[in-house]
Amino acid sequence: MTTFLAEPKWEHDQARRVGVLLLNLGTPDAPTASAVRRYLAEFLADRRVVEIPGFIWKPILHLAVLRIRPARSAKKYAMIWGADGSPLLIHSQKQKTLLTGYLGQRLKELGLPSDVAPVELAMRYGNPTIADAFARLKSAGCDRILAVPLFPQYSASATAAALDAVFAHAQRVRRLPGLRTIESFHDDPGYIRALARNVNDYWLRHGRPERLVMSFHGLPRRSLDLGDPYHCQCQKTARLLAAELGLDAKHYLVTFQSRFGRAEWLKPYTQDSVVRLAKDGVARVDVVCPGFVSDCLETLEEIGIEVKQAFLGAGGKEFHAVPCLNEHPQWIAALVEIVLANLQGWLAAPPDAAARDATRMRAQAMGARQ
Repeated sequence: MTTFLAEPKWEHDQARRVGVLLLNLGTPDAPTASAVRRYLAEFLADRRVVEIPGFIWKPILHLAVLRIRPARSAKKYAMIWGADGSPLLIHSQKQKTLLTGYLGQRLKELGLPSDVAPVELAMRYGNPTIADAFARLKSAGCDRILAVPLFPQYSASATAAALDAVFAHAQRVRRLPGLRTIESFHDDPGYIRALARNVNDYWLRHGRPERLVMSFHGLPRRSLDLGDPYHCQCQKTARLLAAELGLDAKHYLVTFQSRFGRAEWLKPYTQDSVVRLAKDGVARVDVVCPGFVSDCLETLEEIGIEVKQAFLGAGGKEFHAVPCLNEHPQWIAALVEIVLANLQGWLAAPPDAAARDATRMRAQAMGARQ
């Protein structure tokens, strides 16, 4: 027998609201081997992340990967962990807070109450959970929810995995709200302009490089052959960003990072590419990561430490890791417009007090309990 989650108290005169659910990948709760092991056990068990039959992958995961990798990864997390915790979580929480404020202001400009579209944050793996964020939106009176994966380029292993978890939780809900999702925003003009402004802001402070490397998270090469649009969307983002920055083909390079395992992944690989640039005599390289909206382990440790060391060790002279969008005002403004574009038809002014009173009285006359 299916047991559904308890519903929040319903009041017949409450105003309908639209929820915005921001989704990111996730982070361990602490930079320790045990916390990383819990995180990786959930992450690497996802069929979207590792597309190997379970009877083959599960023994490898539990008998090898989860015995070796957590301690190694914990050391890397410790190198980038802040006083307030995980950089990914901190930036994501700030984005949620800023989006709430910016969106509220835009709603007022549209003649709507500023609180008609509350925002919550959830992680696909770890905390805060999708279940908790979903429950908070329902408790706030949201009968429609827009799920916003914070992955600019669509991939089955990130975007679809996050949405899988939303729909899986929805199966436990008795009164299911209307649901919409955002597939990607890889070519959204506001997102592209925010990327360019962020890079230009950095160059105004630190000067320009000889070569800009646009590094995206890697995927197995097989994902492209099976129809995942990720590689194509990364290339389009890079092309649009280069055009916005006024760069020609010889001044930038598209690469892929974070390779795991022995299979071929999307190429060229970021670390191999910067080593080659150094050996070719390129003195300064800047790396920007347009696939990440928040700085995290992959940008701060892998790019900012590992790839930097490889470049300098190969003879390069100067290496810069351009920060992600994080809380850049133009990025938050772009995110507001992305959200509003996907809320079309859902936003409406709530009924006035008289209409709400009438609704309540009708319900009471029919025997409703308030």
